Amino acid sequence: MPDVMIVTGGSRGIGAATAILGAKAGYAVVVNYASNRDAADKVVAAIETDGGSAVAVKGDVGVEADILALFEAADELGTLKVLVNNAGIVDALGPVAEMSAERLERIFRINVTGSFLCAREAIRRMSTRRGGSGGAIVNLSSAAAKLGAGGSRVDYAASKGAIDTFTVGLAKEVADEGISVTAVRPGIIVTDIHASGGEPDRVERISASLPMKRAGTAEEVARAILWLASPDASYSTGAILDVSGARAILP
Repeated sequence: MPDVMIVTGGSRGIGAATAILGAKAGYAVVVNYASNRDAADKVVAAIETDGGSAVAVKGDVGVEADILALFEAADELGTLKVLVNNAGIVDALGPVAEMSAERLERIFRINVTGSFLCAREAIRRMSTRRGGSGGAIVNLSSAAAKLGAGGSRVDYAASKGAIDTFTVGLAKEVADEGISVTAVRPGIIVTDIHASGGEPDRVERISASLPMKRAGTAEEVARAILWLASPDASYSTGAILDVSGARAILP
């Protein structure tokens, strides 16, 4: 049975790049997507054309039943070894004073609760205490967790701050169960998440103000994810790796 990698939100951006690199590393990849089947199928096709193995599985990580179905699909492929908690959303720019309860509930349900529930299912399969053979969980944080996103998306930043805390706490909880738990903290990356939040020109608008004078690429983040998931990072559990071109260390 092959080793399996689940990538939530794997149909685009960082998730798609991670799925493709994961397949190159030898994993059978579960490409999770919420709605865009065509995009997920393109990722699967790219993997299969390169000789890899992948399957697209629809599911909203904000819905527990969908998460259970996602992991059941992964069980059919082989032994789960890596979970990449990549799926996440942003909303339109706005101050906290204008945020609705519905907006906040959706942000935290998908970005935080979904990551918790996916990790729960991964642990139940990976834990050596539960008969598993170990594995790795890599969470997606954001430079916003450090910077706060005041005046624009404090809710998103707070959800990613929760992911940082979750990563550290869970790493300690399962450290002796054969499971590493880490996170990457991307900065400004060229993906369509900016357009989904109503800022399609964001990368072009702010690139000159970034320390490296450019945004990062999805593949640059994916390479960090694959390293954290690999045996090369076996003693790095609990680590949160900034992939932000120095942006996350600015005041």
